[in-house]
Amino acid sequence: MEVPVADNRTAISSSRFLRTTLSQLVLAVIATPAVFFTVGGHGAVSFACGVACSVVPQLFFALRLDRAARQGAAQAARLGLAAEAGKFVLGAVGFALVFALVRPIEPLLVFAGFALMWVVQIWEAARLLRQPQR
Repeated sequence: MEVPVADNRTAISSSRFLRTTLSQLVLAVIATPAVFFTVGGHGAVSFACGVACSVVPQLFFALRLDRAARQGAAQAARLGLAAEAGKFVLGAVGFALVFALVRPIEPLLVFAGFALMWVVQIWEAARLLRQPQR
């Protein structure tokens, strides 16, 4: 699905940005029950919190990039940088909230959930870079 741009150019497909978040959610739906059956409920909650600390900022980032893709190059670059900054802030706030509010917490599983989603982001970014430009 191509997103038309005002001056008859074609922007990057919006599904490219949201595919990473969808991939993360699919993996989280598979991995969280596996963690639950392996280490129990507290561990699964900790793992899910780590996943949320990654997926929520990624969703924000994807939606902002989707909007940026409809702009001119200079405006898209500014919006992309703002989206990256927002993603960083959301991730930091997410971790702060998790460690301040969730009890009992398994820090290793929080970071494992985050790291697993981060690997998905890296994998999807590499896939995007290998695709030919339209």
